[in-house]
Amino acid sequence: MAGDDFAAENPLMQEPESPRESTDDLTGSFVPRQGDAASPSAFIWALSCSAGISGILFGYDTGVISSTLVSIGSDLSHPLSTLDKSLITSSTSLFALIASPLTGFLADRFGRRYVILAADVLFIFGAICQAFAGTVTAMIVGRSVIGLAVGAASLVVPLYISELAPSESRGMLVTLSILFVTGGQVVAYVFGFALAPQAHGWRWMVGLGAAPAIIQFGLLLILPETPRWLVKAGKEDVARAVLRKMYASGTSRTAERVLRDIRREIIEQEASSKLINPITPGDDPWPSLTQVQHRMTELLFVGGNRRALIIACMLQGLQQLCGFNSIMYFSATIFSLLGFTSPILTSLWVAVTNFICTLIALVIIDRVGRRAILLRSIPVMIFGLLLCSTSYHFLGLPTEELNVLAQIETAVYSPWATFIVVSLLVFVCGYAIGLGNIAWQQSELFPLSVRSLGSGLATGTNWGSNFVVGLTFLPMMKYLTPAWTFAVYALICLLGLGFVWFFYPETKGLGLEDMSALLKEGWGVEESLIRRRHDMTDQ
Repeated sequence: MAGDDFAAENPLMQEPESPRESTDDLTGSFVPRQGDAASPSAFIWALSCSAGISGILFGYDTGVISSTLVSIGSDLSHPLSTLDKSLITSSTSLFALIASPLTGFLADRFGRRYVILAADVLFIFGAICQAFAGTVTAMIVGRSVIGLAVGAASLVVPLYISELAPSESRGMLVTLSILFVTGGQVVAYVFGFALAPQAHGWRWMVGLGAAPAIIQFGLLLILPETPRWLVKAGKEDVARAVLRKMYASGTSRTAERVLRDIRREIIEQEASSKLINPITPGDDPWPSLTQVQHRMTELLFVGGNRRALIIACMLQGLQQLCGFNSIMYFSATIFSLLGFTSPILTSLWVAVTNFICTLIALVIIDRVGRRAILLRSIPVMIFGLLLCSTSYHFLGLPTEELNVLAQIETAVYSPWATFIVVSLLVFVCGYAIGLGNIAWQQSELFPLSVRSLGSGLATGTNWGSNFVVGLTFLPMMKYLTPAWTFAVYALICLLGLGFVWFFYPETKGLGLEDMSALLKEGWGVEESLIRRRHDMTDQ
C-alpha cells in the first residue's frame, strides 16, 4: 500500500514493535494493543461529563414532550388532535434528520467543540420559542429548532467523547453520555409531574430546557478540541499538549504513541483517498465541494468504510424502528388511555427504569462487549413487546374508533393495564442495557478521514427512522390496533437480532486506529470472536 511505503520512508512514522499490535500466527487475525491508560484520567472524565450535558438536553427535550402533550389543553388555541400531536413530536425528528448529516461536514471543517457550542445556542432559542408559543404552528417551529440542536448534539457528542477516550474505556464513556440522556428524561418527567397541575405549567417544562445549555456553553468555552481533529487540522503541538493532559497518569511515551497512531492513520487514509480520487485540490476551482465528494466516495467505495456504514446505519435504524421513542413520546398519553389516574407519574417509572439499566450498561459494556450484550438484550426486548401485544389483545380496547383524545376522559382501569406497564418496563430494560447505548458507539467503526461523515449519515438514519415512527405510532394504534402495533415492533427486533448475529463484530478493546483492520476484508465477525477467545484465555 502507498501509505505503508510512505510510512516506511518517514523516520517519524517508525516505532519499535509493541505488544499491543501483532498478528496471530495460527489464524492471521488482528490482535489489538492493550494497556494504554485503561482508566480514564480526571481530565478525560471532566471533558466527557461537560460534553455529556448535551445528553441531558437531548433526554430532557425528548422526555418533556410526553408530559407536555397531556398538559397543554387548549393553550395553543384549541385542544390538540392526533395529527397535532404527531406533527409536534415528529417535527423534532425531521429537523434532527436534516441537521445530523450536515453536522458531520461542519464537525470536520470547524471542529467538534464548536458544533456543540452551536447546538447549545439552538437549544436555548428552541426552548424560548416553545415556552412562548401561542399556536400549534409556533410550537412546531420551537420543536423544529430543538430538532436541529438534538440532531447536531446526538452526532457530535459521542464522536467527541470517542475521540478522547482510551480504547479500554471508550464504551463506558460514550455510554456515560447516554446515561445523561436517560437522566434528562427522568428530570423531564419529575418536572412534568410537578408542573402539570399548575396553570400553563407546560410552558415552564419546555422553557427550563435552556438551563443546561447555558451551563454547557460556559464550560465548553474553556475545554479543548479532540487531539484527532487537531492533528488532522495541522495543529499537532496543540494535540500533543491535550494528549499529555489526557494521559497525565501514564508516561509521556503513551501520549507520543497515540499521536503516532493518529498520524499514521491520517497518512494511510490520505494515500488511500488519492488512489480513489486522483484529482488534486489545485486542479479544481471548488476544493471544498470536491473534498466532500472525495470523502463520500471514500466512504461508499472503500470496502471497510462501506461495511462500517452499513453496520452503523442498521443499528441506528433498529434503535428507532423498535418503537422505543414512541413509548417515551407518548407514554403519558398511553397510560391516560389505560385509565391510570396519574399517567405522568406512571411514565416516570419508564424513565427511571431506562436510567437504571443504562447505568448497568455503563458498568458492563467494556467488560462483556457490544455484540455479546446485543445478542442477550434484544431477545428481552422481543419478549417485552410480545407480552405487551398480548396484554393489549386481552384488554379489549375498542378499535373501530381508537381516538386517544376522546377516550382519555372515559378510560377505566383494567388489571391488564398493569401487565402492559410491566411489559413495557421489560422492553425498556432490554433496550437500555443494549441497543439504547450500543448504537451510539458508531464513531468507533469509522477511520478518521470519514468518521464525521459516516457518523452523520448513521445519525441521520436514526432520526429518519425516529421521524417515521413518531409520525406513524398513533395512526398505527388507531387503525392497526395496539396489539398489532407492538407485534410489528417485535418482528423488527427479531430481524435486527439476525443482523447482529451475522454482521456485527465484537469491537471491545479495539483502538480507533485499529478498527479499519477488522473490517478491511470482510465483516470481521469470526475474527472478532477468535480475538475474544484469545483475550479470555489470556485472562
